[in-house]
Amino acid sequence: MAKTLCTTTVQDHVALAEIELCGELIIAASAAEGERLSVDLIDEVLNVTPGEGGAGAQ
Repeated sequence: MAKTLCTTTVQDHVALAEIELCGELIIAASAAEGERLSVDLIDEVLNVTPGEGGAGAQ
């Protein structure tokens, strides 16, 4: 009896979104002058509005 391979595709939408954001940061970093991205540029790339709150808000 031959074994059949069963493949299941699972999409983790949160992980895919995080990968996309990382890709955007990598593109911005490769195009930026200097060694580091400014906080303002990171916020712009990630489409974050200052004062919006979130995990880093105090």
